[in-house]
Amino acid sequence: MIQRTIKEKILDLYAEKRTTGELLTDQQLDGYYRLFRQKFGPEALAGLDGEALLMYMHDISNRDSLVYWMEFKNDSEFPAKFGSIAGGTALKFGVYKRRETGVWMIGSPQKQEEISVDKAIEIARQHREQLTRGVSLIQKLPDLASDEAYIKLQQDLSREAGDVQNSSWGHKYFHMLCPDKLDNYHAASFQRFYLIKLLQLPPAVEGRYVCAGRFIALARHLQMSVNSLTSLLNRINGQPYSYWRIRIPGGASGIELLQEMMQENVVSMPVERLDDLSWLAYNQKSKTELRVKIDQAYQGQPKPDTGPIFNFATAMQENDLVLAWDGERVHGVGKVVDGGYHYRANSRIPHRRPVRWLSAKQWDLPVLETPNNPMYLIRQHRNMIAAEEQILEKSAVIIPPSGKPHHSVPAIPHLDGIPGRIQNVLDRKRQVILYGPPGTGKTCWAMRTANDLAAYAVWGRAYKDLQEDERQSITGKNGQANGMVRKCTFHPAYGYEDFIEGYRPVSANGQLAFERRAGIFKQLCEDAAKDPAHAYYLVIDEINRGDIPRIFGELITLLEKDKRGQPLLLPLSGSQFQVPDNVYVIGTMNTADRSIALLDTALRRRFGFVELMPETNLLNIAIDKLPLGPWLQVLNERIRQYIGRDARNLQIGHAYFLDGEKPVSDKARFVRILRDDILPLLEEYCYGDYDTLGSILGDRLVDLKNQRLNEDLLSLDFWDQLVEALLALKPDLITSSLVTNAQQDGINDIDLDNTGQDDEPDGESK
Repeated sequence: MIQRTIKEKILDLYAEKRTTGELLTDQQLDGYYRLFRQKFGPEALAGLDGEALLMYMHDISNRDSLVYWMEFKNDSEFPAKFGSIAGGTALKFGVYKRRETGVWMIGSPQKQEEISVDKAIEIARQHREQLTRGVSLIQKLPDLASDEAYIKLQQDLSREAGDVQNSSWGHKYFHMLCPDKLDNYHAASFQRFYLIKLLQLPPAVEGRYVCAGRFIALARHLQMSVNSLTSLLNRINGQPYSYWRIRIPGGASGIELLQEMMQENVVSMPVERLDDLSWLAYNQKSKTELRVKIDQAYQGQPKPDTGPIFNFATAMQENDLVLAWDGERVHGVGKVVDGGYHYRANSRIPHRRPVRWLSAKQWDLPVLETPNNPMYLIRQHRNMIAAEEQILEKSAVIIPPSGKPHHSVPAIPHLDGIPGRIQNVLDRKRQVILYGPPGTGKTCWAMRTANDLAAYAVWGRAYKDLQEDERQSITGKNGQANGMVRKCTFHPAYGYEDFIEGYRPVSANGQLAFERRAGIFKQLCEDAAKDPAHAYYLVIDEINRGDIPRIFGELITLLEKDKRGQPLLLPLSGSQFQVPDNVYVIGTMNTADRSIALLDTALRRRFGFVELMPETNLLNIAIDKLPLGPWLQVLNERIRQYIGRDARNLQIGHAYFLDGEKPVSDKARFVRILRDDILPLLEEYCYGDYDTLGSILGDRLVDLKNQRLNEDLLSLDFWDQLVEALLALKPDLITSSLVTNAQQDGINDIDLDNTGQDDEPDGESK
């Protein structure tokens, strides 16, 4: 029913999100569905008529109306967790009251019409009847109905529920009344996209209701609500995207062009006689102007079609998949990244879109679609599924038509999670700053991402999977900064001469002399320029602790992506210097020291930013009776509550409590971290204000009378009292599953007195 890798990913994320409470429980869902039925079900609507019915259903300015709840309601009473219908105008509801005039309106955005209140009431009555008939039809579906049954439902709803059934708000209404029969994707395009991501062929019949049985059956198979299933699919797969096929020349020349595209992380459409197309916009006027330019450029010669060129420059979007195809076989699959169309003169591939190549395996399209079109928006679901299957494998070897390997070009996969976010910004800007409170793993993520990206580019494997000699090509040999990933740390004394170039004292024949030396960044750029096929990374730790304008100097101009490769004369040596396109910079910044708002404006414009916040779900362990992750979450809540301004940047990061990648489990280690790292940091945050410190930590840990910490508790000898003090911040922490499960494990697994008997049935050890 579902591919194994996909199933495991869904179930792993399900377990994680249930632990963090990000998914609604079955009990919560039942309550929200029951509340909606009580307020807006057919029985409730049947008790209203006239203008009262109209206002209750369609007055969007009324926060207690049906349309308001459907689109905007999001609070503790009814959260926005049932699929969005946002977008478009109020006309999507069939009728609305104009704010400025109070007049009821119908029609389309291009042609609206004022109607009387009586006419609006008739529309509301009609909608009520259609909703009532629709609910009745859906409720008659058998449990786990077949595709055929849902196709018949689509036909019956089209006949009995009119316009309402073919609207996103109508579909959402039917889901809220029949959550065991319908999914909560309220657009047919979303339903089909997520089925394709599940490698399932959608039903051939069009409509909003024909796919529902697939999601209901899958949710039942995975033993979760359909609400949880769709939430997880959204998180894993993101928003729907398109699938494009771009034709490359056949034979060895086409393979060479594709290799060049893969090395430069771009896809190109071969368009002769046309220069830079960045002036194009996605509108009819631009398309007409492009047609004129093509006519002028190809006078007396066969002309290319306008549509494919126009689509390449304007219609392709970030995250779309691109299939490189030579008319016979697909040779690569890439994902479009942010950056848009750009033009590079004097290149064999001048018209470009930035792409992260995910696969370089050869395969055939299951269905041949318009083979002569140089760029085509794929419409056959079988071809889309085939592309998704390929990127699951992530093969990296190109085999030309001769059948002999041409050579292997490692296809850098798109990384998951935080490394994936860093990767996206680097693709778009070439430099990124990771910022956040202390202990959120900024340096760790920076180094891990740089090492993995470099390792995939050279060896086709993650850094952790490399042999020691292979790792040295990434991080440098013999302890020298000569690898593809290098690191420095900014501090108040760090200067231009350390970073770019400067004179340094040396001893020559017993005499003091000064020698001009390249700084770490200049040396990196020179090495990268000699090796354009590979990316080079510089990790700058604590970037905000240096005098950035002084350190970067004229480099601040050359960092911009569109300024890469442009030469600039260095004032000290008089030599030309440029930043190659294959140089990437990752900075880290502790926001407890300095907000990004205080950074140099020129620097902020040239860097992208990725915020890293505490991830308490990584601390999924209980130390004795203390659930580590939930306790840290409570502590950070109190920091945000009591410290006031900028408290969000002063939270405590999860990395303080990690030993490598695993949570700290040793009681003595936890006490030392709390005593030596966390509490001094909180004292600093509170600037000697022990009343605030007591509000955060509680009066058991803070001696308010003597304005000091209760040092006696910060010892392993007083562990039980310390845990009591920490749990007093939120007593229901003891109900955490981390605690109860650990306690149960202790009963089953620990033989306290080596007798094999459980002398302590309550699970407490003495």
